[in-house]
Amino acid sequence: MRLGRRFGWLWAAYTVSAFGTWLAFDALPLIAILVLHAGSAQVSLLASAGLAVGAAVAVPLGPWMEFRRKRPVMITTDLVRCAALLSIPAAYALDALGFPQLLVVSIVVAAAGITFTAASGAHLKDLVAPADLLTATSRFESTSWTATVLGPPLGGAAVGVLGPVTTIAVDAVSYLLSALGIRAIGGAETPPARPTAAPARRPRATDLLDGWRYLLTDPALRPLFLNTALVNSLIMAGAPLLAVLMLGPLGFAPWQYGLAFALPSLGGLLGSRLARPLADRYGRRRVLLTAGALRSCWPVGLAFVRPGVPGLLLVMAVEFGLIACASVYTPVLAAHRLDVTPADRVARTLSAWSVTVKLSTAVLTALWGLLAALAGPRTAIALAGVLLLATPALLPGVLTAPRSPATVPPSPDAPPPTR
Repeated sequence: MRLGRRFGWLWAAYTVSAFGTWLAFDALPLIAILVLHAGSAQVSLLASAGLAVGAAVAVPLGPWMEFRRKRPVMITTDLVRCAALLSIPAAYALDALGFPQLLVVSIVVAAAGITFTAASGAHLKDLVAPADLLTATSRFESTSWTATVLGPPLGGAAVGVLGPVTTIAVDAVSYLLSALGIRAIGGAETPPARPTAAPARRPRATDLLDGWRYLLTDPALRPLFLNTALVNSLIMAGAPLLAVLMLGPLGFAPWQYGLAFALPSLGGLLGSRLARPLADRYGRRRVLLTAGALRSCWPVGLAFVRPGVPGLLLVMAVEFGLIACASVYTPVLAAHRLDVTPADRVARTLSAWSVTVKLSTAVLTALWGLLAALAGPRTAIALAGVLLLATPALLPGVLTAPRSPATVPPSPDAPPPTR
């Protein structure tokens, strides 16, 4: 199914950015571990502080860009990420790289990433017909997993041959190319019309809460929102600890670590291709309920990883199951979320969603870093896996019929929806 030349440029920009990101898979933690010899607590701090402060910085940007053109925002955030990442190889070449700089870069990249995600989601809804949203999100998901298959092993090899900051430089260039691709979309982009009852003004404090108000009062989105925030946070809380465990006590090489997450990403290609047929046959809500529950059952297996080939195969098997289920869930969730959200609330809603997931991930990552420092990374990984087994209890509300966006209670200071 062809979605048009303009979507093609957006897809191309996403593709080059995704390949750059996955080539630099866990680049900042790897640099912290291999160059600065950081331990579990510092690596977790790097992951959590960047997410937390970056999310806090991004909070006011959702309401700010709601009624503005989205492509300039996307281009600017790509260029900001490019500049921030390029500062790392520059400092490394001058023998001036330190842990504080890694923290600052992670904050800037996190804030820019949240802003880009909200702007691109709103722009996709404007660019693609509602009936094609699931096809579009499935293509993005498939591209992401293709990049995941190829990027980490190539990145691990590049780190081994050319040094630990090589992939950071490539990732920075990928954001520059992404900005050029978005610029090439062309055509006039008209920002969402602001109703005459709402004259242009600075965002107010209540505007910042409007995205959360919508998410928490909509019965179709609330269970998905809460479940996604908790599941993503628990999965990501264990990620830096698994890196410390595999690259430290278990003695895996960087290329083996990359390979452990690359080959299982074939499950992502499988799942993203199945998402549309499964949704068409069984309905979006049933797919979300089933795939959402299944993706929570795998990570507990990571607590049993051992050195050598058996441990590598175990990580691959667990990651394959997790990724296959998640790659069915994610594009269906993305299309459903865009479909039920009014056009003049998309940026605020997506921003609130991203900020919540990032903040909850930051908090749990910091807590799990402390737990790992006290009890060891394996114990912390096991606890995260056990807690994930309980998260499907949040999903039954997904089967609730969604209400019309027109019935969502508005913000006290916001105009009625235009959709």
